[in-house]
Amino acid sequence: MIAELPSERQERIEAKYRELKRDVECLRELRQIAGKAQADIAATLNIKQPSVSKIEKQADMYLSTLRSYVEAVGGELELIVKLPDYPAVRLRGFGEVLGETSEAEMDKTVERNARPA
Repeated sequence: MIAELPSERQERIEAKYRELKRDVECLRELRQIAGKAQADIAATLNIKQPSVSKIEKQADMYLSTLRSYVEAVGGELELIVKLPDYPAVRLRGFGEVLGETSEAEMDKTVERNARPA
């Protein structure tokens, strides 16, 4: 069906598809886009693979955990705050990991955040 459209329209559709593809719904998708396995992330974070699985399933987590995960995938976490009638503001230094996070600390964080409120 798309192949029957004029080439200019096909290009616009493809560009919109690429734009939408950049929006991901979960950390698992982010990891897959980066071409990494859970074992790769676990090795980078110095935790076990089941902990990576737990992190990917969490709906709520510390920013430091999210930042570590994003960096393990090969990315960089930026936080942007958008306020009405004010230009977007980038928050710097939130969720910085100040030292090495041990596997036990990461596991505690994962378990604490996985508990129902």
